[in-house]
Amino acid sequence: MDWGQNELLSPVVRDDEMTVAARRRKKVAFPSPSSETPFVSVVTPARPLLRTPASLFRQAVTPRAPELSSIFASGVRTPRYTRTPRTAASSLNLDDSAWTDSLYASPVLGLENTSFFTDDVANLSSALLKEDDPGEAAAASLFPEFLASFLKHSASAVFELLEDYQNICQEKVDVLQSVVLRAGQNSKTAGVRWLLQQENHTWRLVASLYRDRVQLALEEDMMTDMVVPSESEKVVVEQLFQRDAVIRQSQLVIDWLESIAKDQMGDFSDNIEYYAKNVCWENTLHALKMRRKSGSSLTVPLVTELDPDAPLRQQRPLADLDREDDARLLKNLFTLIRAGMTEEAQRLCKRCGQAWRAATLEGWKLYHDPNMTSGSLELQPVEGNPHRGIWKACCWRMAEEEQLNRYERAIYASLSGNLRPLLAVCESWEDCVWAFFRVMVDSLVEKELMSSGMAHQEVETLPREYLEANWTMEKVFEELQASESKRVLDEIKEHYHVIQKFVIVGDLDGLMEEISHWLTASKPLPSHLLRFMSHLVLFFRSLGLALKEEVSVEVLKAYVSVLIRDQQTNLVASYVGQLPADLATSQYAAFLETITQPELRPRCLQLATEAGLDVAAVTKLVVETVRKQDESDFTHHNQTLETGTTKDDQKKIDVIEWLLFDPAHRAEALKQSNAIMRKFLALQKHDAAKAVFSKVPEDSMREIYSQWTSVDQTAPLPAEDENAIREHLCIRAYLEAHEAFTDWFSHSGSAPQKPIPAPEAKFTEQVANEMREKEYQTALSAWSCRLDVLTEDVKERIYNVLLFVDGGWMVDNREESDADTERSHQMAALRSLCLPRLTFLLLSVLQSSSRHQEALRLADIISSDQHRLYKVFSKEEMRRLLQKLRESSLALLDRGLDPLGYELQP
Repeated sequence: MDWGQNELLSPVVRDDEMTVAARRRKKVAFPSPSSETPFVSVVTPARPLLRTPASLFRQAVTPRAPELSSIFASGVRTPRYTRTPRTAASSLNLDDSAWTDSLYASPVLGLENTSFFTDDVANLSSALLKEDDPGEAAAASLFPEFLASFLKHSASAVFELLEDYQNICQEKVDVLQSVVLRAGQNSKTAGVRWLLQQENHTWRLVASLYRDRVQLALEEDMMTDMVVPSESEKVVVEQLFQRDAVIRQSQLVIDWLESIAKDQMGDFSDNIEYYAKNVCWENTLHALKMRRKSGSSLTVPLVTELDPDAPLRQQRPLADLDREDDARLLKNLFTLIRAGMTEEAQRLCKRCGQAWRAATLEGWKLYHDPNMTSGSLELQPVEGNPHRGIWKACCWRMAEEEQLNRYERAIYASLSGNLRPLLAVCESWEDCVWAFFRVMVDSLVEKELMSSGMAHQEVETLPREYLEANWTMEKVFEELQASESKRVLDEIKEHYHVIQKFVIVGDLDGLMEEISHWLTASKPLPSHLLRFMSHLVLFFRSLGLALKEEVSVEVLKAYVSVLIRDQQTNLVASYVGQLPADLATSQYAAFLETITQPELRPRCLQLATEAGLDVAAVTKLVVETVRKQDESDFTHHNQTLETGTTKDDQKKIDVIEWLLFDPAHRAEALKQSNAIMRKFLALQKHDAAKAVFSKVPEDSMREIYSQWTSVDQTAPLPAEDENAIREHLCIRAYLEAHEAFTDWFSHSGSAPQKPIPAPEAKFTEQVANEMREKEYQTALSAWSCRLDVLTEDVKERIYNVLLFVDGGWMVDNREESDADTERSHQMAALRSLCLPRLTFLLLSVLQSSSRHQEALRLADIISSDQHRLYKVFSKEEMRRLLQKLRESSLALLDRGLDPLGYELQP
C-alpha cells in the first residue's frame, strides 16, 4: 500500500495554531509526505468538518465563508477549529540520519537549536542565576505584560488576546528553561516554569474550545441539522462532526493534548540509535544466514522465518539486539502517535525496514469514492480503507494479545478504541485524558456509522461493552477518579488540571465553586495562578457568559491584593476598575492608604481616572477612612493630655493631599480638612491642626466660588459648601487666637533680668553697674512695649472668636437639606470646649497685664443675650470664671477703685 501518496493532508483545524516545538525548532524534525501528495478537499453544505490529526477521521475541509460576528479579530477570519499544524518546513525531505537525530535528540542537544541559547537569553539567564529566586525574578514581568495585552485588545478581539497570553507565557517558559538547565530541575525556577507551562496549555485549551462554542452559539439560528444520505463513510462522519458539538469539542481536546505532547518531544530523553537501518530484524537475518551457511544449529533458539507474525506464531524470539530495537521502536512509535504524528510514525517504520508495520497504521482512514458523486468522466483516486472493519477487528485482537509488547498493544488499542491496553501505558493525567477521549470519539463515530447502515459486519465482532458504551465528557473524568495510578490521582488535584477539566465539560458554575474553595483555603495560592484566574474570569465576562459574580469579585480582589503586596502600583487601578463600582471605590481607597511616597500619588490618581474609577469618591473615602481611625469622643479632657503630633496624627495630616491634586475637589478638601481639624482642636493638638490648615491652598475659597459660578452664575453657593467655608474661617480665627496667645506667653516669660549690683563696688564697677542698669531699663522698656502689642493682639484675636460674626463661632448660617448630624454635634462640642478655654486664656492675659477693668468687661460679653456665650460654660467653668472676676475686682479695690474699676464717688 503506497500510504505516502494516498495520505490526506492534515485538516484545517490544525493549520491555525502552531505548537511551541514547531515555533522554536530551527531544524524540522518531522517532514511530511512529499510535495507531490495531492490535496483533496471535500465541499460540505454548511459547517466544515472538524479535522483531527491522528485519529481515524482526518479529512480535508473547505473553510466556512461567511463572517458571523465581530467577536473575533477584525480584519482576520478566525478559523472555527484551531489545531496544531506541521512545522514550517514540513514539506522538506531529510535523510535518515538527520531525521533520526532531530527526532530523538537529548534535551540539551535539542535545545542547542532553539532560541534558548541566543546571546540575549544566555546573558539574561546568567543574570537571573544571581537572584535569590531567579524564577520569580524572570516571571515578574508577566504581570505588566498581561495587563498591557488586556488593555490592547478590545472585547471584539478576545481570541487574539488569548493568543497574546500564550505567546507571553511561552517566552517566559523559554527563558526559564535555560535557567533550569543551569540551576537544576529541583530549583524553585523549575516550579515556576511548570506553572507557566500549565498556564500556556490552559490558554490554548480555552481558546480552542470557546472559539468553537462561541461560533456555535452565534450560528444556532442559522443551522439546520440536515443529514444527506451518503454511501461514503467519510461524508457520514463529516456530517456528524458538523452537527454534533460534543464529538467536535472532544476531538478538540484530543488535538490539544496531542499538541502538548508534540511540544514535549524536544524533551524526549532517549537519544535513539537503531542497530537496523533499512532491513527489518537485521541481526536475526544475519544469524539465520550464518546458520544456513555453516549448517550448524544456533545455541539460542531463534525464529526460523522472518515474516511479521513469525515470533508470535513460532513462539520463538528474535536476536537480542533486534528485540531491543523493536522495544525502542515501539515505544517511540507510541510517543509519536500520542503526539498526533501518525505519518511520522509510519515514516519511522519505513526507515527501519518495517514498511508492513507502517501499513498497519494506515487502515484507520474512512472510505470515500468520489467517483460515486462527482459526475466527472475522469476517474479520481479512491480514499481510505474499504475494509476498515476487518482492519479494526484485527487491531482490537492485537491489542488484547498479552504476548505482544505493551506499547505495540497500546498503538493498536489507540487505533481501535480499546481502552484497557491503552491506559496500561498512560502515565500522566494528560495521557489518561487523551486515552479516554480518543476512545470516546472512536465509539461515537462507530455508532454513527452503524446507525447509518454503513458499518462493516466485522464491527459486530468487537466486544459488546465497546459498542454499547455511552461515553460523555463528564463520565471520562468520573472514570479518571477511579484510576489505580497514584501519580494520576495526585495530578487530578492540581489546580490547572481542575480548571482544565471544568473548561472541557463547560461547567463554569463548578469551576467558580472550586475556585471559591481555593480562595478560602489556609494555603495561599501562587501569584501566577491568581493572575491566570483573574484573566480567565475577565475572558469569560467578555464573552457574556454567566458566572457567579461573588466568586469573580473575590478572584479579582485576591489578585489586587497580590499586586498591592508586590508593589505593582501601576497595575492596581485597571483591575480594580473591573470590580463593581462601590467595591472598586473601597478597594482603590484601601490601596491609596498604602501609598506613602508623595511622588507616586498623582500617578495613582491618573491611573484611576484612566481606569474609569470615581476618583472623587475614592479620594473622599481615603480621607474619611484615615481620619476616622482611633476616633475619640468630643469631651472635656484633663490637662495631662498628650498634645504632641504622633505618627497617626501625621498620617491624618498628610492624607488631605489626596484631595488637593485636582482643583475640582477643592470643596471636598475643605470639608475633610475641617473634619480633621475639629478632631485636633478637641484634643488640643493645635500644632497638628495648623499643619492641616497649611495643607489647604490659600485660593481654595476663591476656587470653589469660581467653579460654582462657571456652572450657575445666578444661584447662591450650595449651603454645604458655604457652611464649609464659614467653618474654615472659624477654625482659622481660633488658630490665630491660639497662636497669638502662644506668642504672648512666650514673650511674657522672657522678661529681661534686673542686674544685681555688687556690694562695696569700686568706681569702675559702679560705672559698669550703671551701664547694665541702663541697658536693663532699655530692654525692659522694649519688652514692655512688645508685651503691650502682643496683649492687644491676643485680645483682638480672641474677641474675633468669641464675637464671631453672623451667629457665632462654629455656627452655620444656612441649613443644609441633608444635614450631617455628626458634624453638628462636633461643632457644638467644640464651642463648649474651645470658647471657655479661650475665655480663661484672655482672662489670664488681661490679669497678668493688670488690665482688671477689661477683664471684668468679659462678664458683660459672656452674659449678653446677643451672643449667649454663657450657654457654652458648664457650672464648674462658670464658678471658675466668677472666681477669676472676683480676683480682678479685689485688685481694683486695692487700687482705691470700685469693684468695676471706676473711681469712687465722694
